Amino acid sequence: MVYLIGVVAGETSVFLHRLFCMSDMQRQQFRRQAISRPVQTRVNERIRVREVRLIDDEGQQVGVIHTRDALEMARERGLDLVEVAPNAVPPVCRLMDYGKFRYEQSRKERDSRKSQHVTRLKEVRVEPKIGGHDLETKGRQAAKFLDAGDKVKLSVLFRGRSITHPELGRDLLEQLQEQLRDHGSVEQSPRMEGRTMTMHMAPLRTKATSGSGDRREEQPVHGQEDQA
Repeated sequence: MVYLIGVVAGETSVFLHRLFCMSDMQRQQFRRQAISRPVQTRVNERIRVREVRLIDDEGQQVGVIHTRDALEMARERGLDLVEVAPNAVPPVCRLMDYGKFRYEQSRKERDSRKSQHVTRLKEVRVEPKIGGHDLETKGRQAAKFLDAGDKVKLSVLFRGRSITHPELGRDLLEQLQEQLRDHGSVEQSPRMEGRTMTMHMAPLRTKATSGSGDRREEQPVHGQEDQA
Protein backbone atom coordinates (compact mmCIF):
# COMPACT_ATOMS: atom_id res chain seq x y z
CA MET A 1 0.00 0.00 0.00
CA VAL A 2 2.80 2.39 0.98
CA TYR A 3 4.67 1.43 -2.18
CA LEU A 4 1.64 2.23 -4.39
CA ILE A 5 1.20 5.61 -2.72
CA GLY A 6 4.88 6.37 -3.36
CA VAL A 7 4.58 5.41 -7.03
CA VAL A 8 1.48 7.62 -7.51
CA ALA A 9 3.16 10.53 -5.72
CA GLY A 10 6.26 10.13 -7.87
CA GLU A 11 4.25 10.11 -11.13
CA THR A 12 2.31 13.16 -9.97
CA SER A 13 5.49 15.11 -9.20
CA VAL A 14 6.94 14.24 -12.63
CA PHE A 15 3.71 15.40 -14.31
CA LEU A 16 3.68 18.69 -12.38
CA HIS A 17 7.36 19.28 -13.22
CA ARG A 18 6.68 18.79 -16.94
CA LEU A 19 3.64 21.07 -16.77
CA PHE A 20 5.69 23.78 -15.00
CA CYS A 21 8.46 23.59 -17.61
CA MET A 22 6.04 23.98 -20.54
CA SER A 23 6.00 27.19 -22.54
CA ASP A 24 2.80 29.25 -22.63
CA MET A 25 1.95 27.91 -26.10
CA GLN A 26 2.49 24.29 -25.03
CA ARG A 27 0.43 24.85 -21.88
CA GLN A 28 -2.47 26.30 -23.90
CA GLN A 29 -2.32 23.38 -26.30
CA PHE A 30 -2.35 20.94 -23.37
CA ARG A 31 -5.44 22.65 -21.92
CA ARG A 32 -7.26 22.50 -25.28
CA GLN A 33 -6.50 18.82 -25.63
CA ALA A 34 -7.70 18.14 -22.09
CA ILE A 35 -10.95 20.05 -22.68
CA SER A 36 -11.66 18.53 -26.09
CA ARG A 37 -10.89 14.96 -25.01
CA PRO A 38 -14.17 13.02 -25.19
CA VAL A 39 -15.49 11.55 -21.95
CA GLN A 40 -15.69 7.78 -22.28
CA THR A 41 -18.61 5.91 -20.77
CA ARG A 42 -17.47 3.49 -18.09
CA VAL A 43 -18.92 0.00 -18.37
CA ASN A 44 -18.75 -3.07 -16.11
CA GLU A 45 -15.28 -3.54 -14.56
CA ARG A 46 -14.24 -0.01 -15.59
CA ILE A 47 -16.58 1.28 -12.88
CA ARG A 48 -14.25 1.35 -9.88
CA VAL A 49 -16.24 3.22 -7.26
CA ARG A 50 -17.34 1.41 -4.12
CA GLU A 51 -21.11 2.01 -4.43
CA VAL A 52 -23.53 3.01 -7.18
CA ARG A 53 -27.15 4.04 -7.40
CA LEU A 54 -28.63 1.35 -9.61
CA ILE A 55 -31.51 1.47 -12.10
CA ASP A 56 -32.52 -1.91 -13.51
CA ASP A 57 -33.27 -2.75 -17.16
CA GLU A 58 -36.97 -1.92 -16.66
CA GLY A 59 -36.24 1.58 -15.36
CA GLN A 60 -36.97 0.75 -11.73
CA GLN A 61 -34.87 2.24 -8.91
CA VAL A 62 -32.95 -0.49 -7.10
CA GLY A 63 -31.20 1.93 -4.76
CA VAL A 64 -27.63 2.35 -3.55
CA ILE A 65 -25.79 -0.97 -3.59
CA HIS A 66 -22.21 -2.20 -3.70
CA THR A 67 -20.69 -2.09 -7.19
CA ARG A 68 -19.74 -5.77 -6.92
CA ASP A 69 -23.39 -6.70 -6.33
CA ALA A 70 -24.52 -4.54 -9.27
CA LEU A 71 -22.03 -6.29 -11.56
CA GLU A 72 -23.26 -9.69 -10.37
CA MET A 73 -26.86 -8.66 -11.08
CA ALA A 74 -25.86 -7.55 -14.60
CA ARG A 75 -24.14 -10.88 -15.31
CA GLU A 76 -27.16 -12.87 -14.08
CA ARG A 77 -29.41 -11.00 -16.55
CA GLY A 78 -26.92 -11.12 -19.43
CA LEU A 79 -26.60 -7.32 -19.44
CA ASP A 80 -23.98 -4.63 -18.86
CA LEU A 81 -23.58 -2.23 -15.98
CA VAL A 82 -23.33 1.24 -17.57
CA GLU A 83 -22.49 4.47 -15.76
CA VAL A 84 -25.02 7.08 -16.89
CA ALA A 85 -24.41 9.89 -14.36
CA PRO A 86 -20.74 9.82 -13.30
CA ASN A 87 -20.88 13.15 -11.45
CA ALA A 88 -23.65 12.09 -9.09
CA VAL A 89 -22.83 10.94 -5.55
CA PRO A 90 -22.83 8.00 -5.70
CA PRO A 91 -22.66 7.61 -9.53
CA VAL A 92 -25.85 6.43 -11.22
CA CYS A 93 -25.60 3.20 -13.20
CA ARG A 94 -28.09 1.31 -15.31
CA LEU A 95 -28.48 -2.26 -16.48
CA MET A 96 -28.67 -2.48 -20.28
CA ASP A 97 -27.37 -4.21 -23.38
CA TYR A 98 -24.64 -1.65 -24.10
CA GLY A 99 -23.76 -3.01 -27.54
CA LYS A 100 -27.40 -2.79 -28.67
CA PHE A 101 -27.69 0.69 -27.13
CA ARG A 102 -24.66 1.99 -29.06
CA TYR A 103 -25.97 0.49 -32.32
CA GLU A 104 -29.36 2.16 -31.91
CA GLN A 105 -27.72 5.49 -31.07
CA SER A 106 -25.52 5.38 -34.18
CA ARG A 107 -28.53 4.47 -36.34
CA LYS A 108 -30.52 7.41 -34.96
CA GLU A 109 -27.61 9.76 -35.70
CA ARG A 110 -27.38 8.47 -39.28
CA ASP A 111 -31.15 8.89 -39.79
CA SER A 112 -30.97 12.41 -38.34
CA ARG A 113 -28.19 13.40 -40.75
CA LYS A 114 -30.14 11.99 -43.70
CA SER A 115 -33.27 13.96 -42.76
CA GLN A 116 -31.40 17.28 -42.63
CA HIS A 117 -31.18 19.49 -45.68
CA VAL A 118 -28.17 21.81 -45.93
CA THR A 119 -29.14 25.08 -47.58
CA ARG A 120 -26.40 26.52 -49.78
CA LEU A 121 -26.15 29.93 -51.37
CA LYS A 122 -25.94 29.74 -55.17
CA GLU A 123 -25.05 32.78 -57.27
CA VAL A 124 -26.38 33.57 -60.74
CA ARG A 125 -24.58 36.43 -62.53
CA VAL A 126 -25.84 38.54 -65.41
CA GLU A 127 -24.73 41.76 -67.16
CA PRO A 128 -26.87 44.75 -68.15
CA LYS A 129 -26.50 43.99 -71.89
CA ILE A 130 -27.69 40.38 -71.61
CA GLY A 131 -30.17 39.23 -74.25
CA GLY A 132 -33.67 38.03 -73.53
CA HIS A 133 -32.93 34.37 -74.36
CA ASP A 134 -29.81 34.31 -72.18
CA LEU A 135 -31.76 35.93 -69.33
CA GLU A 136 -34.36 33.16 -69.53
CA THR A 137 -31.55 30.58 -69.40
CA LYS A 138 -30.15 32.21 -66.26
CA GLY A 139 -33.65 32.21 -64.79
CA ARG A 140 -34.03 28.47 -65.42
CA GLN A 141 -30.71 27.86 -63.69
CA ALA A 142 -31.89 29.85 -60.67
CA ALA A 143 -35.19 27.95 -60.67
CA LYS A 144 -33.32 24.62 -60.46
CA PHE A 145 -31.37 25.88 -57.46
CA LEU A 146 -34.53 27.07 -55.69
CA ASP A 147 -36.40 23.84 -56.42
CA ALA A 148 -33.48 21.93 -54.88
CA GLY A 149 -33.96 23.89 -51.65
CA ASP A 150 -31.00 26.25 -52.08
CA LYS A 151 -30.99 30.04 -51.77
CA VAL A 152 -30.03 32.12 -54.78
CA LYS A 153 -28.05 35.36 -55.04
CA LEU A 154 -28.88 37.16 -58.29
CA SER A 155 -26.09 39.55 -59.29
CA VAL A 156 -25.91 42.17 -62.03
CA LEU A 157 -22.30 43.10 -62.84
CA PHE A 158 -21.75 46.66 -64.13
CA ARG A 159 -18.68 47.16 -66.29
CA GLY A 160 -17.28 50.46 -67.52
CA ARG A 161 -19.80 53.27 -67.93
CA SER A 162 -22.78 50.95 -67.44
CA ILE A 163 -22.54 51.78 -63.74
CA THR A 164 -24.21 55.09 -64.58
CA HIS A 165 -27.45 53.22 -65.43
CA PRO A 166 -28.38 51.24 -62.29
CA GLU A 167 -31.99 51.19 -63.45
CA LEU A 168 -30.99 48.58 -66.05
CA GLY A 169 -29.84 46.24 -63.30
CA ARG A 170 -32.99 46.78 -61.28
CA ASP A 171 -35.12 46.05 -64.36
CA LEU A 172 -33.26 42.77 -64.96
CA LEU A 173 -33.70 41.67 -61.36
CA GLU A 174 -37.42 42.46 -61.54
CA GLN A 175 -37.69 40.31 -64.67
CA LEU A 176 -35.93 37.43 -62.93
CA GLN A 177 -38.15 37.86 -59.88
CA GLU A 178 -41.23 37.58 -62.08
CA GLN A 179 -39.80 34.50 -63.82
CA LEU A 180 -39.06 32.85 -60.48
CA ARG A 181 -42.27 33.75 -58.64
CA ASP A 182 -43.42 30.10 -58.63
CA HIS A 183 -40.05 28.87 -57.35
CA GLY A 184 -38.98 31.33 -54.65
CA SER A 185 -39.59 34.58 -52.82
CA VAL A 186 -37.44 37.67 -52.39
CA GLU A 187 -35.44 37.51 -49.17
CA GLN A 188 -33.42 40.69 -49.79
CA SER A 189 -34.49 43.48 -52.14
CA PRO A 190 -32.09 44.74 -54.85
CA ARG A 191 -29.21 46.82 -53.52
CA MET A 192 -25.84 48.02 -54.74
CA GLU A 193 -22.61 46.40 -53.52
CA GLY A 194 -19.78 48.30 -55.20
CA ARG A 195 -20.22 47.74 -58.95
CA THR A 196 -22.70 44.91 -58.42
CA MET A 197 -26.44 45.00 -57.77
CA THR A 198 -27.67 41.94 -55.87
CA MET A 199 -30.97 40.41 -54.83
CA HIS A 200 -31.41 37.31 -52.66
CA MET A 201 -34.21 34.77 -53.12
CA ALA A 202 -35.21 31.87 -50.89
CA PRO A 203 -37.06 28.70 -51.93
CA LEU A 204 -40.76 28.46 -51.25
CA ARG A 205 -41.52 26.24 -48.25
CA THR A 206 -43.91 24.12 -50.28
CA LYS A 207 -41.15 23.48 -52.82
CA ALA A 208 -38.52 22.73 -50.20
CA THR A 209 -40.65 20.14 -48.40
CA SER A 210 -42.66 18.61 -51.28
CA GLY A 211 -42.15 14.96 -52.12
CA SER A 212 -40.94 13.99 -48.65
CA GLY A 213 -42.85 13.02 -45.56
CA ASP A 214 -39.94 13.84 -43.30
CA ARG A 215 -39.39 17.27 -41.89
CA ARG A 216 -36.15 18.80 -43.13
CA GLU A 217 -34.04 21.30 -41.27
CA GLU A 218 -32.25 24.08 -43.12
CA GLN A 219 -28.64 24.70 -42.12
CA PRO A 220 -27.25 27.75 -43.98
CA VAL A 221 -23.64 27.44 -45.02
CA HIS A 222 -22.28 30.95 -44.65
CA GLY A 223 -19.64 32.12 -47.05
CA GLN A 224 -20.17 29.22 -49.48
CA GLU A 225 -21.43 30.39 -52.88
CA ASP A 226 -21.70 28.41 -56.12
CA GLN A 227 -21.70 30.55 -59.24
CA ALA A 228 -23.63 30.12 -62.44
